[in-house]
Amino acid sequence: MTLHIPFDNSYGRLPARFYARLAPTPVADPSLIALNAPLARDLGLDPDALAAPEGVAALAGNTVPDGADPLAQVYAGHQFGGFSPQLGDGRAILLGEVLDSNGLRRDLQLKGSGPTPYSRMGDGRAWMGPVLREYILSEAMHALGIPTTRALAAVSTGETVVRGAALPGAVLTRIAASHVRVGTFQYFAARNDTEAIEKLAQYVIDRHYPEARDAAGLLDAVINRQARLVAQWMAVGFIHGVMNTDNTQIAGETIDYGPCAFMDAYHPNRVYSSIDQQGRYAYGRQPEIAVWNLAQFATCLLPLMGPDREAAIERATEAVHRFADLHGDAWLTLFRAKIGLASAEDGDADLIGRLLSAMAIQKCDFTNTFRALSGEAAADAFPERDFFESWAPDWQARLARDGAGWPEQRALMERTNPAVIPRNHRVEQVISAAVEGDYAPFSKLNEVLATPFDLADPAYAAPPAPEEEVRQTFCGT
Repeated sequence: MTLHIPFDNSYGRLPARFYARLAPTPVADPSLIALNAPLARDLGLDPDALAAPEGVAALAGNTVPDGADPLAQVYAGHQFGGFSPQLGDGRAILLGEVLDSNGLRRDLQLKGSGPTPYSRMGDGRAWMGPVLREYILSEAMHALGIPTTRALAAVSTGETVVRGAALPGAVLTRIAASHVRVGTFQYFAARNDTEAIEKLAQYVIDRHYPEARDAAGLLDAVINRQARLVAQWMAVGFIHGVMNTDNTQIAGETIDYGPCAFMDAYHPNRVYSSIDQQGRYAYGRQPEIAVWNLAQFATCLLPLMGPDREAAIERATEAVHRFADLHGDAWLTLFRAKIGLASAEDGDADLIGRLLSAMAIQKCDFTNTFRALSGEAAADAFPERDFFESWAPDWQARLARDGAGWPEQRALMERTNPAVIPRNHRVEQVISAAVEGDYAPFSKLNEVLATPFDLADPAYAAPPAPEEEVRQTFCGT
């Protein structure tokens, strides 16, 4: 079966200093682990052709399909607050772009495809664990309705990757609205390359924000999307774990599923990432970190915001400061829905805050506690039932004032609060099995997570037993 990918590439038409052109490095013995057939069809691709030997060779980087324009993008970034003036795709190759069924331009990128000029002494490879982790987490986020990069395929390489031990290698095919990041702008700002910043800004406006007429409009649009995105993370208990500016995608998608995690027991200071020693990217700090990252983006755009630098700074500062209200409004709307409220009252934030405080004190499971509110045994979610019994009358009085009946309110909660999430211990179990050659748990977990608001298998909703709990997650590099 002949593989045909209808590439229509635009990033490679930007100046040469935006990337390095090179092909992926072939692997020894590629074999398909998983193919996302519905996504393939949405991209205008034939799943059968992708699963055939010719397709698997392309997904592994052993062949470059006709029409591809393989390149590694360059960018900079603040990593845990420290600025690196050059980072870039150290283990990824952008094959090219296609237009999906809605006419939207989508990147096809191979992760783990070999060294590039930006590898910084690395081997450019990925081991199977991070590849399967990103596949699971990104597709779970999509099923939850949260903007995210997607996973088209995972391919084993038949090679080993050394990460303290010899581990099986793999390549992920990642789909994104684009891979332009705050760090892409920072790369050129660090070099005072205003011409490149202007070209990049216009590229982003044309591709993602056609309603934005200029740099100021672009800043506003990016802030709006990031405010909504982070609120959506908060509403499902998601902790990104590495909110560096090079992982802040301009199109407003969740990108980079390295040391991320969904919380089990709730606490605003919860951290899972092994490299976040100071809690910079803790669950509750994500909104303020987003503001910090957006301030770096705003700084990059200042040269495009008029000849009066002071006026530009004032305009950019006002835009960044609006994040708090935008995020707060989105957060409150989402959390109102999580407790069954479709209307707004001034005391709602306090009502929700009291619930969250009790959950933190009692170490309640984030996902299951909210899901329990729509059932008949909500009090059982709390080890100490006294709190719920004191909070519930205020909640029930508020539900009564909301105007909708209980069936509608329960339905709202059940379509807002997932029954299943990609719990850390489940993901680790899947990876352990896959390393031994058993992909059945991986397939089953993906199947369950594809319908997160349904409880087809209660076992997948259970929090970890003490001996199963995963306290740290790790960067895939």
